[in-house]
Amino acid sequence: MRDEAIKIFEEARSEGRDFLFEHEAKKLCALYGLPVTTFTISKTEDEAVDAAKEIGFPVVLKIVSPQVLHKSDAGGVLINIEDEDGVRTGYRKILENVKAKVPGAVITGILVQEMAPSSTEIIVGSTKDPTFGPTLMFGLGGIFVEILKDVSFRLAPITKTDAEEMIREIRSYKILEGARGMPKADQEAIVDILLKTSKMLMECPEIKELDMNPVLVYEKGAKIVDARVILE
Repeated sequence: MRDEAIKIFEEARSEGRDFLFEHEAKKLCALYGLPVTTFTISKTEDEAVDAAKEIGFPVVLKIVSPQVLHKSDAGGVLINIEDEDGVRTGYRKILENVKAKVPGAVITGILVQEMAPSSTEIIVGSTKDPTFGPTLMFGLGGIFVEILKDVSFRLAPITKTDAEEMIREIRSYKILEGARGMPKADQEAIVDILLKTSKMLMECPEIKELDMNPVLVYEKGAKIVDARVILE
């Protein structure tokens, strides 16, 4: 795993980047057994169509460009695309949007990704403390993390007990338990994600910041929809 991770970091640095593209971040996560959504990078419209057919509809399209870190702001994300015509139209639309909003952006490709069914959203993240090293953060994802700021922290590495405590510490824990008719979230899947993320952070000191948001948690299993990695 470590050798493959180094290759990902070296490729980014060889291009002068201090961050990973989303597909690189997900590839890194997948090396450590984290449950990322299925994805493919396409360089052409036809490749995007083929990728969507292989992944299965509906799909999501996302811009891949070193100048576009906030993809949605640049019109670089389209979701819930249900057929081949939608992929072709969406592919062209994203290129038009990005060229208009970020003139001069170098477009590396279009990420074609499975459209994960909606469910309870969580966030798992990390920042590296200059004294203590990587810290691990957990909380509800999406708008909850921005509005409620309801998160828990631990220093990595963590144990299974630490992970379970992190989950129970947030004020919104009852949502994960299935409050008010909401589906119960698979807490064992969350524990597994926290432990594997901790392992990745300890084995990859190159990671300065990590943000996996949203992670969709189901009654059985979970899917990491978006991942961001900033390098030292």
